Amino acid sequence: MRVHNGECYGSYDKHFSSFALFEGKARESFKAYQTSINYQASNNEKELLSKLRTHFYDHKSDAVMKSCLLRLNSVKTETVFDLICRVLHVCEISDDQWMIYVWDGTDTPCAPCHKDLNAEGEDPLPLNLDIVPLSRKILQTFPCVGTVFRIVVRKYFEEIPQLSDGCWVKLCNLTCELHYGIWRGLLHGSSKVHILSDEDENVKSNMRDYQDRLASGARVQSLTCSPRHSYMTGTDFEKEPCVALIKSLACRKVTHKFKSIVRVVAAYPWKGEHLRSPVQGHYRVRLTLEDSTARIHAYIHGDDGVKFFGGHPEVEKLSTKMRRLLGIKENIGVEEAATSVRDPPWVCCCLKSYYLDKSDTWGSRRYRIFGTYILD
Repeated sequence: MRVHNGECYGSYDKHFSSFALFEGKARESFKAYQTSINYQASNNEKELLSKLRTHFYDHKSDAVMKSCLLRLNSVKTETVFDLICRVLHVCEISDDQWMIYVWDGTDTPCAPCHKDLNAEGEDPLPLNLDIVPLSRKILQTFPCVGTVFRIVVRKYFEEIPQLSDGCWVKLCNLTCELHYGIWRGLLHGSSKVHILSDEDENVKSNMRDYQDRLASGARVQSLTCSPRHSYMTGTDFEKEPCVALIKSLACRKVTHKFKSIVRVVAAYPWKGEHLRSPVQGHYRVRLTLEDSTARIHAYIHGDDGVKFFGGHPEVEKLSTKMRRLLGIKENIGVEEAATSVRDPPWVCCCLKSYYLDKSDTWGSRRYRIFGTYILD
């Protein structure tokens, strides 16, 4: 045993040592879920393991006792909690600082929007919190159902190098915050990282819930929104299934079409009198769309705008439609509406990707809304 930074660790020498890893729960079996090649069980192994398990539960630290076990669908700010999740990706974002991407099969809660809509042109709402951009290859390894939760680690943990993609962990004494409407976790000096086996009961429970979700009709629909969507919009492809935004971001084809259920969390421009070009009268609007997996910018151009807004209605009617999309409360003045707390409805829309530059198709890829219209 060795002491490092005031904590005790077991030191393993591959030439002389052997080890076995067991579940910590008192009612678990005495079968190790991982062992070294030269490990041999001792005669009194079960007795020692029982004593260790009893000691662990009788001497939990105050910090651990004060935290509670949560799923991603019930996280909240100003709360210390534990999280059992699968590690999808780990990257170092600066010296002694990492970003861990985790998932537990559920969706983080919908966050209210309150960023100034008047500033959207010069200071747009960020699409993600990634300091190091994720490649399409990495995105293709992420599940298409459930939120991929970002966790910032500002302290080195011995377990960080061991966090292989796909392993399950229990993160203790975790907190989270809302940053531009996106949930982000934080690991602190008092936090702990425990690597779990796939046979852990909590892990199996998470996977059972996830499989149940896949088997139900709520694969894509965020489980945190009710009803399924507001039916504020209609599409020309009602029978087509909906997919999550992340599935499109990870798609191997540059250009493709899909349908999704999203919220409009920002728009530029957003006022009715500015939605059309003052010269030619064509629609040109950029919407920021989000679901539980991602955010994207989607544009409304020309004839697609005519269909979306129902022709060329008067400014007042256009403003009403945009307010409904953005979740702005009724009877609020224009200036107050720009900075008010908004709760956008879930709407269904058809999207297609395209590119601006043939020599850089992926780098110039964009999205536009088509075949979609606002219902009166």
